[in-house]
Amino acid sequence: MSDTATSAVDIKAQSRGQNLRFYGIWVIAAIVLIVLPMIFSSGGSLTSFSLIGISIIFALSYNILLGQTGLLSFGHAVHYGLGGFLAIHAMNAVIARGWSIPLPLIPLVGGVGGLAIAIVVGWVITKRAGTVFAMISLGIGELVASSSLILRSVFGGESGVTTNRTDLPQVFGWNFGPQIQIYYLIAFWLMISAIAMYALTRTPLGRICNAVRDNPERVEFIGYDPHVVRYLAYCFAGFFAGIAGGLSAINFEIANSAYLGAVQSGIVLFATFIGGTAYFFGPILGAILVTYLQLGLTSVTTVWQLYFGVIFIGIVMFAPGGIAGLLMMHRPLVRAGSLGLMIPAYLIALVPTVALACGVILAIEIIARQHLPADAQIINLLGIPFSATSPATWLTSVILIVGGYFVARLTWQRIADAWDRATTIARDRGYLA
Repeated sequence: MSDTATSAVDIKAQSRGQNLRFYGIWVIAAIVLIVLPMIFSSGGSLTSFSLIGISIIFALSYNILLGQTGLLSFGHAVHYGLGGFLAIHAMNAVIARGWSIPLPLIPLVGGVGGLAIAIVVGWVITKRAGTVFAMISLGIGELVASSSLILRSVFGGESGVTTNRTDLPQVFGWNFGPQIQIYYLIAFWLMISAIAMYALTRTPLGRICNAVRDNPERVEFIGYDPHVVRYLAYCFAGFFAGIAGGLSAINFEIANSAYLGAVQSGIVLFATFIGGTAYFFGPILGAILVTYLQLGLTSVTTVWQLYFGVIFIGIVMFAPGGIAGLLMMHRPLVRAGSLGLMIPAYLIALVPTVALACGVILAIEIIARQHLPADAQIINLLGIPFSATSPATWLTSVILIVGGYFVARLTWQRIADAWDRATTIARDRGYLA
């Protein structure tokens, strides 16, 4: 009897500890969002943080489809873009008619726009999963994107539709003109959306979405309709993507055809997959990385899309679980205390791997800059200038690629050996099945 009571107390204490950790993570995230602009207060930093916040909401909404329900969409930007356009039109209507609707509520209008198109096309598009769903989503995405250039009264043609966010009613003296105010608006909706999407994964609907992803036939056997489950997931994903689109429209004060294009759908796919679809925080990591790469690479190279492709191929080939998967692989080692065996191997492999990456970057930039003006043919790599037309640069690239590859192969084998020892210790201590 006492053992049973002790066991119940232990279970209750363990549950209480998990709840405290759960709420603690969200509280820490909120504090970070509040403090971040106080540490990095420049205009460029605030703009970057705002874009990252929008990208995180967009990537998490996409993961409702890909990670939770197993639906690969090539047209998710439709919900993002239509949400942005509806938000812009709503802002202009508020300004023209003098309605007392404050700017912080406008993202909800964008969410309604994303949800509306999901309700209309979702029932048909979610009848099938896999390749059929992917191809239909691509077709709908391209159809809407091309229509945006034709229906000028709604989408404004190539120039898009503009607005002025400062003309909307103020909230507590904020007119949302300064970027810092827009940042906090995006941070607020980021927290609300992230908590809501995480809560969705813990509901019975979220669990049955996972079941439909893994085995739709068995789900049908236990009495659920996989089509209905996929449709509901598609609607939720469209709603949160519309919120992201509405925030983007507020941030830029414009919505144009670029919101709806295949590039936008491809970027959110890259962010979600690179971050990792198996864990909730994976798309968050992917959105941060992809947004920073997009902002940083566009200013230093003309072929930044190629680097995105190389990174994506590398993740697919060597880390299909994404960045989150790589991090979570080490969790049993941390708990078992055997991670220290991996650190020397990682540090040794870092040098030749970086050399190999630098060689590949040099080769790409040499080819990309051959026909550029003379002042644009200088490649600045790790603070060292290289001329794209110099034979020495070609030779350096070849040496880094060949030498870095062969040396890295040896160090990667060292990592494999260290991994075997570390996982063996973790398994012996009961932290790895």
